[in-house]
Amino acid sequence: MKLLIDFVNFLLPALYFVTVWAYAKAFFSDSPSAKKVKTPLFLSTVAIHFCYLLARTLYFDHPPITTIYEIMTVMSFSIAATYLVIEFWTKVKGTGYFILILAFIFQLLSTLFIQDLIEVKPVLRNYLLGLHVSSALLGYAAIAISAVYGFLYLMLYHHIKSSRFGVIYTKLPNLEALERMSMVAITFGFALLTIAIAVGFVWLPRAFTTFSYADPKLIGTIGIWLLYGVGLGAKKTIGWQGRKIMILSIVGFVISFFSLTIVNIYFSGFHNFH
Repeated sequence: MKLLIDFVNFLLPALYFVTVWAYAKAFFSDSPSAKKVKTPLFLSTVAIHFCYLLARTLYFDHPPITTIYEIMTVMSFSIAATYLVIEFWTKVKGTGYFILILAFIFQLLSTLFIQDLIEVKPVLRNYLLGLHVSSALLGYAAIAISAVYGFLYLMLYHHIKSSRFGVIYTKLPNLEALERMSMVAITFGFALLTIAIAVGFVWLPRAFTTFSYADPKLIGTIGIWLLYGVGLGAKKTIGWQGRKIMILSIVGFVISFFSLTIVNIYFSGFHNFH
């Protein structure tokens, strides 16, 4: 089992690289062969990655969240899985290159530096903690994807406004499709952050004597959740759409990135248990 886990660990970056190459070839050169193989390649990569995470969890008897490089492989899978949902939901397959290159980078870093930890703190073996962290990472991955679509939307919008009809105009989906894909990502991210917050409020106070509702990371996550909740509510009630929603997706991602990095490293309390 250990040899198989190690083999798949080194196989995954290669699979993501080939998948990204197929999406890039299909996007930039309209290659018929690339268009034909990109989706089967993508599905196979996501399935193998899921099996890899499951095997690590069972073999080492803890969710793969004990080190930053374990979290990176979960983040890579989260980005890929979230994009898979968006592609399936919207039937738009022309933006995979811009998303999956992020999954490739995260997985490559994980593969190069991941360590196998047998002895970990008992709390890290709890699967409720795994659910809490995994749903949060999936939520943040969806937020990152919504920001990518927001950026592509604004870039295409400015190209159209300035009458520049180059490769960006001809290859990207139209503005409506980009907005729809960003909204799917936002909705998906909001739902997953809701799960992460709910599990955190119920379980974390029992698991950590140092738990505090004033923890900066907790406050930041709730703030991000409220921001996207207000955005979704505004779209439903007062018709927010277009550039407003796209700017919201980018601002939300910037705040999320700040929460995941600066706040988590320098200001968070019990969230630094690992």
